Amino acid sequence: MSRKIILIFGFVCTLIFTSARVFASDYKSKITVAKDGSGDFTSIEKAIESCKSFPDQRITIFIKNGVYKEKVIIPSWNTKISLIGQNKDSTIISFGDYFGKINKGPNSTFYTATLLVQANDFHAENLTIENSAGPIGQAVALDVEGDRCSFINCRLLGNQDTVYASGENFRQYFKDCYITGTTDFIFGEATALFEDCEIVCKANSYITAASTPENTKYGFVFRNCTLKALAKVTKVFLGRPWRKYANVVYLECNLGKFIAPEGWQNWSRTENYKTVFYAEYHNKGEGSNLSARVSWAKQLTQEQANQYTVKNILSGNDNWNPLAN
Repeated sequence: MSRKIILIFGFVCTLIFTSARVFASDYKSKITVAKDGSGDFTSIEKAIESCKSFPDQRITIFIKNGVYKEKVIIPSWNTKISLIGQNKDSTIISFGDYFGKINKGPNSTFYTATLLVQANDFHAENLTIENSAGPIGQAVALDVEGDRCSFINCRLLGNQDTVYASGENFRQYFKDCYITGTTDFIFGEATALFEDCEIVCKANSYITAASTPENTKYGFVFRNCTLKALAKVTKVFLGRPWRKYANVVYLECNLGKFIAPEGWQNWSRTENYKTVFYAEYHNKGEGSNLSARVSWAKQLTQEQANQYTVKNILSGNDNWNPLAN
């Protein structure tokens, strides 16, 4: 009798273990989106809705060439998602919401994003993300509200408020990206590293509007980036502080002649110079001349500049390496 009980118990345990394994892995980790119907879905949003919440392994959504006119949201429970386009110039997510159209009061800006990322561990590659509203006020193309998010070889197109790098102490990485905008078109409170990016200014205005939290070592860091402008543009500031502890650094970047000689602006709040951290190191180009920079801007020493590595800026307490995605 006892032998039967043991056999039955063993069978039940095996059944439970097998079922648990099947349940844990019973979801698609490779999904294809194609407008012509040749994939699993014709809509990016529908593909995301099909994904398992809090998956054990990364879910990769391959997106074939086409213009996807949709607002895409990556909810907080859809962690570990990668959106991989077929070609950055031909795989386009585009929508045209803007502040006045949304009409939700003073916070309408934050409802305008074409792509809203609320989940951690998101990755995008070979995509164009566009807000097509035009120069009509605040109109976000990309709103990142997750930690450990990376964007490689993407085009981020907009005018005012193109990229919202959000989330206090959240880490975000932009590599080989092409970013366009007019006013404050890279803004927010996240720690974000922009490496080898091309940044194109479309109007006389401001590139960054950081709202870095107090006592945060790194805010927005631009390393080896190229700053360009349309022919009509003659005066652009590297940044102005959205909040008083704004932290922005440009290292070894190529600055065009359109960069304002003063470099930085205080957003008409005269006391901001006491709390912001605006710095440069070994930039080049006609806009890199430091002789007329505002007195409260900093120039990093070589020792200080050497601290601005991917590891130091982004690893945090969990040793995140964005290049390992």
